[in-house]
Amino acid sequence: MIKRSNLKYLVLTLVVLFFFHWALLTNRPKSSFSTPWVLTDPELPSKVIGGPYEFENVTEESNSANACFVVLIRNTDLHSFRPTMRQLEDRFNHKYNYPYVFLNDVPFTEEFKKYTSALTKAKTEYGLIQSEHWSVPDHIDMDVARQNMQIMADEQVLYGGSLPYRHMCRYESGFFFRHELLDKYDYYWRVEPGVQFFCDIDFDPFVYIRDNDIKYSFTVSLYEYPKTIPTLWDAVKEFAITYPEYIENDNLMEFISNDNGKTYNLCHFWSNFEIADFNLWRSEAYLKFFDFLDKKGGFFYERLV
Repeated sequence: MIKRSNLKYLVLTLVVLFFFHWALLTNRPKSSFSTPWVLTDPELPSKVIGGPYEFENVTEESNSANACFVVLIRNTDLHSFRPTMRQLEDRFNHKYNYPYVFLNDVPFTEEFKKYTSALTKAKTEYGLIQSEHWSVPDHIDMDVARQNMQIMADEQVLYGGSLPYRHMCRYESGFFFRHELLDKYDYYWRVEPGVQFFCDIDFDPFVYIRDNDIKYSFTVSLYEYPKTIPTLWDAVKEFAITYPEYIENDNLMEFISNDNGKTYNLCHFWSNFEIADFNLWRSEAYLKFFDFLDKKGGFFYERLV
């Protein structure tokens, strides 16, 4: 988890977070599913969470956070998501009843709504993504984009030839938090179809990050595939020069560069499992940063994840 000492966001911190958003579905595992977990026995004693932190066992009667689960999903992912949602409910949310917001680029089917809403006592909402958030912007030369996608496909770059994958990456990087269904929330937990939750979660991470002024949390950090981002670092440096007002001395340069910013060391973290403060993405600095990179065209000319 990354703790912020103040609310002014560092552009280089945003760079790191943006790299994580580009990771999204890269090398996403194909999960198999066991028998759904039974509900946690309410008579069992609370567990103590190990590691460097100790968490209070916050119950549903406590002051819960203004938060939700966000699920970007297709109708065809219903059957892979049902075990995921069942486990999330059994291991955590049956005690807290945080709402779910499902987002799709096409309308959800009645079957999808029926089976997902039946798995929880919490509120479920189903949103349609705006077409302009899931389409190729006018400034993109699609002849160049298709040519580059074909080159990546020939080189067997994962998702290198996929246009829908690029739409997804761009949406998760710059638009999901702008959906009207999410305007009323302060925090979110991203949930992917097919993931599994094996252990009881005996504390409320939303309350923890709220009370400790944590803006972003993640689980996986590894090296990026350089063929997918050939011009990214140059664009980042250009942004830093153009908008120095967003740069602070206390930043994460050492995480993403081994030579004080001359080159990018390919360190990034995945956003497939993230718990975060919406206001991080809604900030002026991040919106300006995303718009700058979006106009460069790398979401379509490169793969960026």
